[in-house]
Amino acid sequence: MKLVAGNSNRPLAEAIGAYLDLPLTKCIVKRFADMEVFVEVEENVRGEDVFIIQSTSFPANDHLMELLILIDALRRASARRVTAVIPYFGYARQDRKPGPRTPISAKLVANMISRAGADRVLTLDLHALQIQGFFDIPTDNLFGAPVMVKDIKERFDTEKLMVVSPDVGGVVRARDLAKRIGAPLAIVDKRRDRPGESEVMNVIGDVSGRDCIMVDDIVDSGGTLCNASDALLKHGANEVNAYITHGVLSGNAVPRMTDSSLNSVSISDSIQPTEEVMNARNIRVISIAPLLGEAINRTSGEKSVSSLFH
Repeated sequence: MKLVAGNSNRPLAEAIGAYLDLPLTKCIVKRFADMEVFVEVEENVRGEDVFIIQSTSFPANDHLMELLILIDALRRASARRVTAVIPYFGYARQDRKPGPRTPISAKLVANMISRAGADRVLTLDLHALQIQGFFDIPTDNLFGAPVMVKDIKERFDTEKLMVVSPDVGGVVRARDLAKRIGAPLAIVDKRRDRPGESEVMNVIGDVSGRDCIMVDDIVDSGGTLCNASDALLKHGANEVNAYITHGVLSGNAVPRMTDSSLNSVSISDSIQPTEEVMNARNIRVISIAPLLGEAINRTSGEKSVSSLFH
C-alpha cells in the first residue's frame, strides 16, 4: 500500500500516514511559471495499491487538477489500483439543475475522476447522498457522526442535550446523530431569499432549558448557523454549540462566527484549517485522520468499511 498526497491538506495526509504507520510516498506536485500543474512520483509504485489523499477545497479548481494529474501519473506508473481519497468533495452542492440551462457540476467532476483512471473513491459526508450514484466506479461515503458522537459524549451531559438541524434539508443527518446520543430533535425552519443569506423563521421543537447541538455537513458563510443560534437562544436554549464536518468558511465567515452567540463550532480537518480558524475563540478542530486511516486500511485489506458506522 502507498499513500500519495497533493497540496490541498498535507497535515491530514501526514496524520493518516502516522495512524497507518506508513510514510507518504515521495512525490513532487508543483506549478510551472504559468501555473500549470506538474507531478512526478519519485518512488516505484508498480503493482501497488495507491491511495491519493486530496480534498478539492479552495482553490477548488487547482486542487481538482492536481488530483486528476496525480491519478494519471499513477496509472502510467503501473499502479495496481488507484483510490481517490477525497475528504471534502468540492462541487457537491451542484448536484442538480436549479434552473434551466444550468449544469450538474458534481456529475461532471465525478466523470472527470473516473475518466482520469481512478478505480474507486473514498469520501466523507457528501452534501447529497445521490452523488455516490454519479460515479461509475465503487464509491464509499464515510460518515463523520462517530467522531462527533465521541467528542460530544466527552464534552457534554447528554441528558441535557437537544440535537438541532439548522434547516429542513439536514433533518436526516441530525436525526441520526440524535439517535446515536439518545437526545431529542429540533428543527430550525428558515427562508433563504438570496444565496449566502438566510432568515430564520421558526423553531420546531421545545428547546427551552436545553443545551443545543446543531449539526450540519458544510459551513460556508456561517450566516445560517449564526441566525439559527440566535433563534434557539430566543426560544430559551441554555447555550448553542455546532458540529460541522466541512469548514469551508469563505469570506468573513470566521469573524461572523467569532462575534456570534455560538458557544463553540467544532469542525473536522477535512479542509486544512487556516491560521485565522486556528486562532478563533470559539472554533475547534477535530481530526478525522483515524477514521480515514481505518477506512483506507480496510479498503486495502478488502474488509468491510460500513461496519465502522454500526
